[in-house]
Amino acid sequence: MAISNPGPGHSGVAGSLNSVAAPQKALLSSNYIDFTSGAGNDWGQQYLPDLMEKEAEVFGNRTISGFLSQVGAEEAMSSDQVVWSEQGRLHLSYTGSLVVNSGELTISADIDGNPISTNHGIRLNDIVILATAEGAIKCNVGVVANAVVTCYPYEHNDIGDTTAFTAGATVDATILVIGSEYGKGVKGQGAVTATANNGYGQVKPTHKSFSNKPIIIKDYYEISGSDASQIGWVEVSGEAGQSGYLWYLKAEGDTRARFGDYLEMTMLEAVKGTAAAGDTDADHGVGGLLAGNNIGTEGLFAAIETRGNVTTGVTGVNAATDLAEFDAILAEFDNQGAIEENMMFVNRSTALAIDDMLASMNSYGAGGTSYGVFDNDEDMALNLGFSGFRRGSYDFYKSDFRYLNDKATRGAINARDAVAPLRGVIVPAGVSTVYDQSLGKNLKRPFLHVRYRASQTESRKMKTWTTGSVGAVTSDLDAMQVHYLSERCLVTQGANNFMLMK
Repeated sequence: MAISNPGPGHSGVAGSLNSVAAPQKALLSSNYIDFTSGAGNDWGQQYLPDLMEKEAEVFGNRTISGFLSQVGAEEAMSSDQVVWSEQGRLHLSYTGSLVVNSGELTISADIDGNPISTNHGIRLNDIVILATAEGAIKCNVGVVANAVVTCYPYEHNDIGDTTAFTAGATVDATILVIGSEYGKGVKGQGAVTATANNGYGQVKPTHKSFSNKPIIIKDYYEISGSDASQIGWVEVSGEAGQSGYLWYLKAEGDTRARFGDYLEMTMLEAVKGTAAAGDTDADHGVGGLLAGNNIGTEGLFAAIETRGNVTTGVTGVNAATDLAEFDAILAEFDNQGAIEENMMFVNRSTALAIDDMLASMNSYGAGGTSYGVFDNDEDMALNLGFSGFRRGSYDFYKSDFRYLNDKATRGAINARDAVAPLRGVIVPAGVSTVYDQSLGKNLKRPFLHVRYRASQTESRKMKTWTTGSVGAVTSDLDAMQVHYLSERCLVTQGANNFMLMK
């Protein structure tokens, strides 16, 4: 019978057990576990390090969610589509092509990009103001036919006068209806049978409806049963409140926090898909979905670009760097809903530019230290920033938008995009009144709100479930699988009151 003694590392060298006495007074590696051999015992060295077991949070709060919770609300829906209607403008104002003739002005070609014979509310005897780059003139509408609207100026001397209208010219014009004037005994609109384009009839409000569709957002995390029961030497922590020495707690918590950010980033950035004739699923690279125009959803930025306002600033580099630019923003808001209170969510460079703009309004700003705090002394902290200001009849409240600053999110995209980086967004405060076609009545809602799919038996607002054999056993899989799902879309009401800052 033979006894083999391979010893540490199983090198096959007999007599190398760590119980063998050392032939000299020395600490030999053969007497201790080898921390550095690379043979599965990689622990460092024989001296115990000063172990800092708490994981360092070097990036602070890494999540970017919170914007929508500040400015919007969440509501349930039970359909594949949400449809809402918004009020149109009350008064009749158009743009068109104006032909200047002797004694009359003819609006022809189109109105607001539509054929003049099909889409306007200008009627006989209306009083209109016609404005061009040369000036404005008040007229009475004398002819409304299929292709033209003929207006007769109250002051004929304005025609041919180079300071008002140049005879024989064809120019772009803005047309505003301000009232009407009838002669004695002339029948009014309600007394004449209205036929197609005869200049009579009622002006009906235009129904403006918008829609959006929810999308399904998913994520997933998995860990084996062995790893779920293995303790580590690092004490983990995370945004979801997880803590302890089990690494999977961190991994699952980070997946959950990242999924929460996905829900917000999708609602901000998503766009609706478009399809060309003959497109298939393969043309769009989205498996299991219908092609093109049936994919995607309208996020906040896309809604503002399509139906709202965009400012690029005076220099085209940074928006709102001086009062002239803000006055232009105010003028545009005057043209829209004129919501008095607005919240600005901006990146760092724009926030500092606004602070500098407001500081420059201080007559003592040349000294560089007086604005923001008064009665200074050497022990008082100087406030060099502003949280808001009032200009005209508008209040603006400024806040940093972490999503635009973080290098791991939009901050990296803005750094690369040299054409039109996104600097901020101006959001109206308060609520709007809309007609909800699902409920069949008018409701007051925030301008922004998230719609998520839900019913009495299923809520898909933020759904999570666990499968596998770790913890509660649901299958014979020796692992824990955590699934995340949400089905939602963003409703941007009154996008004409929003503004993107590029």
